[in-house]
Amino acid sequence: MRRALAGAAVVALLAACSGPSSGENTTGYVSGDGSITVVPSAERKPAPVLAGIDLEGKPLSADDLGADVLVVNVWGSWCAPCRREAPVLAKAARTYRERGVRFLGLLSRDKPAAALAFNRAFDVPYPSLQDPGGRLQLRFADSLPGQAVPNTWVIDREGRVAARVMAEVSESTLRSVLDEVGLDTPAATRPPGVPK
Repeated sequence: MRRALAGAAVVALLAACSGPSSGENTTGYVSGDGSITVVPSAERKPAPVLAGIDLEGKPLSADDLGADVLVVNVWGSWCAPCRREAPVLAKAARTYRERGVRFLGLLSRDKPAAALAFNRAFDVPYPSLQDPGGRLQLRFADSLPGQAVPNTWVIDREGRVAARVMAEVSESTLRSVLDEVGLDTPAATRPPGVPK
């Protein structure tokens, strides 16, 4: 019951801050429905393999990040909500690093040069994989599908898809989701090939 109430509180929290502001350029923006889904631990499915080419053209895998918990954010420099949430994600990546949380971007429908300029402007400290056709996003189809931009998934300490935010992320929303996922719960034996 407590978990259900906490999940409902998180959903209510996000509903108040989702969607683009009126008057903003939203060309190409695929709006999420503002929902947050936190999957009960017993029902979580394995995270997909996330590997490819980073913004500088080098190979990168989520496994390279040494994550206990992985936050995966779909974004593009053209996306107004992505610009609003970038400082939140950058701050969270620094704040939660000591607790084993790592962040990974999936660049959607954008050019690497524009994305690198965006990351410099917002001082984004974590890498991104190029995903122009959305193939990496589609790998979540068996767990928590999501094609919105922005869209954020949280992968738990056991390498399972634990949560999804289908809208712009606020600091309080991200903190609530990480707490709900069990950020400080010790990891069980982790299957090979999932974030460590």
